[in-house]
Amino acid sequence: METLEFIIYPDGRVLEKVTGITGASCAEVTAAIEAQLGLVLHHEPTSEFFAQQLVQQSDVVNTQTSFSDW
Repeated sequence: METLEFIIYPDGRVLEKVTGITGASCAEVTAAIEAQLGLVLHHEPTSEFFAQQLVQQSDVVNTQTSFSDW
């Protein structure tokens, strides 16, 4: 499940925490929000940022249907 959590401090700072999104696509999701919030002072990638997205492998197997004569 993808979640965005925001903590707004009394001095106006906003802490944004994103979970459930792997890789750099997190930046794509949050770019518009961060542009509206103002100056970003610090980015701290989580372990999900560095996680590899799962790649589905095909179950198709190529088999040889003819045989060599030797």
